[in-house]
Amino acid sequence: MAAAQARNGEQKLRAALDIPGRILSDRTVGADGDYYDSELAAGTHLRIIDLGGQQAVDFLCFDLADKEIRYNAANSLKLNRGIYVTTGFKLYSDLADVLMTVTGDSVGRHDTIGGACSNQVNYLRYGISHTHSCRDNFLRALKPHGLSARDIHANVNWFMNVPVAADGAAAIEEGLSEPGDYVDLRAERPVLVVLSNCPQFYNACSGWNPTPIRVIEWVEE
Repeated sequence: MAAAQARNGEQKLRAALDIPGRILSDRTVGADGDYYDSELAAGTHLRIIDLGGQQAVDFLCFDLADKEIRYNAANSLKLNRGIYVTTGFKLYSDLADVLMTVTGDSVGRHDTIGGACSNQVNYLRYGISHTHSCRDNFLRALKPHGLSARDIHANVNWFMNVPVAADGAAAIEEGLSEPGDYVDLRAERPVLVVLSNCPQFYNACSGWNPTPIRVIEWVEE
């Protein structure tokens, strides 16, 4: 079974690397709590590939022309009429502008209600202090763009699985993504994107063992 799983992962990765356009950049983001930030022109595609499986990727998005305008989870949930993020889901701003659209998804479920991990929340939940976190990554990634802690907003969690039961109960469970799974987004206007490859060891969001991701920017030809 292990050999079959490995072959399946290799096939998925080959498919994920078959980019239907011209590649602008291709970077592996490490498993040790690394981050990624980039300014995307309108029409640019962003492919995020889960190399090891079950790896949460926390994500922020800003209008590049006015960074006071940023992704708004509540508007996105209302206007997409659903809580699970997948193909066709539009990322709306606080002014209800479309910042990005999910154009491809090999998993079928991502999250935008679970938020980002932080040292403070880790301490409250697990009694462990001084942990590395997505909040730390966001702060480092935002600083060169003139942004700070007050600019961290409710985020998207690619590959994270937060099912909601009929009674409203919700919890972070092991992700559904396998090695080689990916999600594609298209910038509908110039945007700043910030990703944190989640370093969380204390819950299932990264399969209890954070692994690298790969981020490819590309444009249609």
